[in-house]
Parts: sequence; C-alpha cells; structure tokens
Amino acid sequence: MSVLQVELKKVVDDSYEIEIGFGLEEKLLADLKDGLFEGRKRLALITDSNVKGLYGERLQSMLSEAGFQAELFVFPAGEQQKTRETKARLEDELLEKGFRRDCGVIAVGGGVVTDLAGFLAGTFARGVPFVNYATTLLSAADASVGGKTAVDTPLATNLIGLFYQPKKVYIDVNAWKTLPKRQISSGLAETIKHACLASPGFFEYLEEHMEQLLACDPEACAYIAEENCRIKYQVVMQDERESGLREVLNLGHTVGRAIETVSGYQLLHGEAVSIGLLAEAALSRRLGFLTEAEEKRILALLERAGLPGKIPAGIDREALVKKLYTDKKVRDGRLRFVVQKGIGAVVEFAPGVFSTPVEEQAAREIIFSLS
Repeated sequence: MSVLQVELKKVVDDSYEIEIGFGLEEKLLADLKDGLFEGRKRLALITDSNVKGLYGERLQSMLSEAGFQAELFVFPAGEQQKTRETKARLEDELLEKGFRRDCGVIAVGGGVVTDLAGFLAGTFARGVPFVNYATTLLSAADASVGGKTAVDTPLATNLIGLFYQPKKVYIDVNAWKTLPKRQISSGLAETIKHACLASPGFFEYLEEHMEQLLACDPEACAYIAEENCRIKYQVVMQDERESGLREVLNLGHTVGRAIETVSGYQLLHGEAVSIGLLAEAALSRRLGFLTEAEEKRILALLERAGLPGKIPAGIDREALVKKLYTDKKVRDGRLRFVVQKGIGAVVEFAPGVFSTPVEEQAAREIIFSLS
C-alpha cells in the first residue's frame, strides 16, 4: 500500500476592475482588443429576450465588425428562467456552434443574465473567461459584483452554483433610462439594503435624493452605482467565499427570497427584498437593536422608492414560513437571520458570526404582522 501526496498549493489573483460610466460599449470593445480575454476571438454574448434588441444585437454587430467571431445566445427574460434547464440549453447551443475552450463569455443584462452566464462560464470547458455588462440598477447593485453565480430550483434559490470571478464588470448607467419604473424601484431595494447594513450617510443621501434617482438623474445614479460597488466589494474582499462576513449582504433576503419564490416570481427581486428588509427590521426592533423611529425611516424610504411595505394578500403565509427553511443560512434545521444594528450597521453576534438563530414562531409572528 502506498500514499501519494498531491501538492496543489497556489496563490490565485482574481482581482478585476469595475468600470462605471455612460455608454461603455466602445470601452468593452477596446478592452477586448487590448487582450482582456487573452487574445480569444470567439465570443458568446449571453442575454435575455428583453435586452436582446436594446444592447445584445448592437454589441454583437460591433464586435463582429471589429473582427471577433461573436454569436448571440438568448433566453426568455424572467427569474423563472434562471434554471439548470436554461443553462443546459445554452451550453448545448454553444457546443453546436463549435464553441470550446478558446472562447469567452459576455453577459449582457440584469442579475438573472449575469448569474446564469457566470455559472455557465465557470463550468463550460471547465472554465472560460467572462465579463459582466450590467444594464440594470439591480445587477449594478448586486448580481454583477462579487462572483457568486447560481441557478434556482423548485426547492431552493441560488444553492446550485459556484464562486467564479469575472475579468471585468461594466456598469452602464445610460442603460437605466431604458428600464420601466418598476425595475428602477426594484434595484433601489438592494441599494437601500446596502445603506442599511453599512452606511448611515448613504441612507441619508437616499432620503435626500430619492426623486432624482427615480427620474434617473445621471449624477445621482452614478453616485449610487459607485456607493453600491464600494460597500459590496469592501465586504467581498474580506470574505470572497461567504465564510462569515459576506452573510451581511443577505440582509433582508431570508424572507425576501422566500416570498419571491412563493409568489411564483410575480414579485420582482427588489420588491421581495423590500418586504424582507421590513421583516428583518421588525426582528431587529424585537431584539433591541433597532428603534421604532429607525424602523419607520426604513419603511418610509422603501415606500418613497415605490416598493411594497407589506406582504400581498395572495401570498400563502404558511407556505412562506415553510419556504424559509430553504435559505442557505439554515444550520441544523434552524432558521438564521442577519440582524440590523441601527441604520448603517449589522450585529456581529460573535467574532465572524453575523447571523443568529430565530425560532419559527417568532418568524411566523413577524410575517403575519406584515399582512
């Protein structure tokens, strides 16, 4: 009998740039020409049916004219399409068109696109480079930064996936002008979440500039794009793999993700997170970490952003309570919540521990109070 030790210790530098600006298509093209994908000419542009005509076709044409072999791969828009089945279909389409290890992936769209395309890039040919070209406020605030890629299943959201970092992220603030108001509001939920967990000053800025943001004022939008990225990457740089601190980015998502799924995705992600933030705020006040006045400020800001302040009548409350157990923070069958500490911080319950067990009855009472 013999034992062989396989030494695979190595240091990997997954650093990348986040570029925020207005109309970044030419900058993407210039970066690709300068070797962003290490000379790869075969490019798979992955987008959804909403973004195809707005940006996908134009980018494909621009890249093709520049000498790249660019193909467009499109799937139907909507969170319900972020599945293993959609990923498999896209992979088959890439293979049928001759894509192999010598390709790169460009994700063009919102959070569903960047999550799905990033996961595909991380597994296709055992990993090919990709970039995110974020076209929504929601993806700029959340999905395009941090390297978490995943799909949803009927049993859980975002539990099938991997950590895979992009080569670069482009946040095109111009694209926000093409979004319906409801999508702008949805993105503002993640923005408010970041303020709640990390910056009282940013929360005050949102209170003072909400009307400008809803009107897509360029200066205000560029500012929140930068603040969202700053807050998120400061967390991700310390905890890329979500071993502790990164859990704080899950503020409001325990209830939010559950209600999004139970609604059959009739609620947008940000709308569900808004309700989740209010559930978490109620829990934080119950535990003594948030005052009634602070809770009211959070509710007022969410409502000014055009977001819901209670659970819609058609949502089955008991089904929602049951769905909480599919949350990735559940340990040993117990619900766990990230808890806000005032406005602009979260509670660290022990060194490196940022969530706490919560009894089901307490969660049920909070959910029913939001009816």
